[in-house]
Amino acid sequence: MVLKGRVGSSPTFRTTPITQRPCRGQMPSPKDILLINPWIFDFTAYDFWTKPLGLLYMGALLREYTEGRIHFIDCLDRHHPELPKKANTKRDGRGPFFKEEVSKPSVLRDIPRKYSRYGIPQTLFSHQLDELPRPDIVLVTCAMTYWYPGVQFVVELIRQKFGGVPVVLGGIYATLLPDHARNATNVDFVLSGPGEKALLPLLREVFGDAFCSDSRFERLGDIPWPAFDLLRDRSSLPVLTSRGCLYDCTYCASSLLFEGFEQESPHRVVEHIESLHRLHQTRDIAFYDDALLLNKKRHIIPILKQALRKKIPVAFHTPNGLHIREIDEELAMLLKRAHFQSIFLSQESFDEQVLNESCSKVSSTDLKVALSHLMKSGYRASEINVYLMVGLPGQGVDGIRESIQIVQRLGARPRLAYFSPVPGTAAWQDLVAKGILHRDSDPLLHNKLAFPYILGEMSPADFVSFKELAYPQTGKTKK
Repeated sequence: MVLKGRVGSSPTFRTTPITQRPCRGQMPSPKDILLINPWIFDFTAYDFWTKPLGLLYMGALLREYTEGRIHFIDCLDRHHPELPKKANTKRDGRGPFFKEEVSKPSVLRDIPRKYSRYGIPQTLFSHQLDELPRPDIVLVTCAMTYWYPGVQFVVELIRQKFGGVPVVLGGIYATLLPDHARNATNVDFVLSGPGEKALLPLLREVFGDAFCSDSRFERLGDIPWPAFDLLRDRSSLPVLTSRGCLYDCTYCASSLLFEGFEQESPHRVVEHIESLHRLHQTRDIAFYDDALLLNKKRHIIPILKQALRKKIPVAFHTPNGLHIREIDEELAMLLKRAHFQSIFLSQESFDEQVLNESCSKVSSTDLKVALSHLMKSGYRASEINVYLMVGLPGQGVDGIRESIQIVQRLGARPRLAYFSPVPGTAAWQDLVAKGILHRDSDPLLHNKLAFPYILGEMSPADFVSFKELAYPQTGKTKK
């Protein structure tokens, strides 16, 4: 159900038969389709312009190509009116999730941190289920591989309420670990790959050929824009203008989730942004692209110029790190004029060995040049966030500290990005080859805050010292 996935991959079906399928050619009755964004079970979670974008794309696709009645439950809804306390939301839309501490899974019992379920209380979820008609099929998504307990909990409650209703799981977890997803979550179908390629064929399999057309989606522009009206709060929304990345960093799964690289038409992107402000009064837009600045002369620069001509009153944010080498004087000026308020740059490290082995997209000298252009355009260096990797296998403690200090000497704000061994990446394969992880290791061990303890190359005190150095005022991770 998420858009990111291998091109050309097909859905993988569980062998359990679905009863009472309509005969081929029979006109189906309207179906109730329930979409669920599950809870996050983790040591920490924060709404960093977090929306279930792929699931909302699938909701729009279902509306346009089926007769299904779409229903939606967002377990991560920070604006639910019945939450025990009101959401603490920043001006730009970010803020903490409501959370309830839960017992740690046994595999994480030695990690010295509290473990919580992030999202609405279970009672609110059950109440929303009570208000819905019995669904004919349920679609669930999941992003991080180590967030699968949220899927398990959702499916358990769905089974208790609706019995054997077909449940479909898609998303990044289902794409990277389809076998684990199939065996661990008690769903009926696992969609591994691009949701727009797999979902309609699956529905034809479940409900018969007459339920929906045999439509084909060859590129991002073929898919309807996401069904953002399903969300309660739309003041800040994400936009995806491209898929994939031309680089192949050893720790990144972008090339596994989408093979190749494609970009939307700048004109279509700007029309979409304009419509979000007009229809939903959206005032903050977060770009979800992994490689927003690539082909900048044909993509982001025309987008910004058109947005400026139309005078769309929105602010832009880039939670995913920008490619530093692409920032020249022209682009920096456009970013400032177009009201890019939150800029995060992907430096990762200043250790040349780490960069040579893991990350070819940046060098140790690129940041200084980019910051010069950004400051000339009107940004203060302290407004620029710089991602630095922490916990890469083989990454030295001294190199991490030095990287933090270099960013601070340049006047920018270091932001620590903790390494997670993402299945299928070169870094993960190396860990498997060395016996540090197994191919069938519990995905909970992929957790970015748990893995440093598992790897054992740095002590808990080292990680505390990194935070204290990077965030001297509080010693806590900044959002």
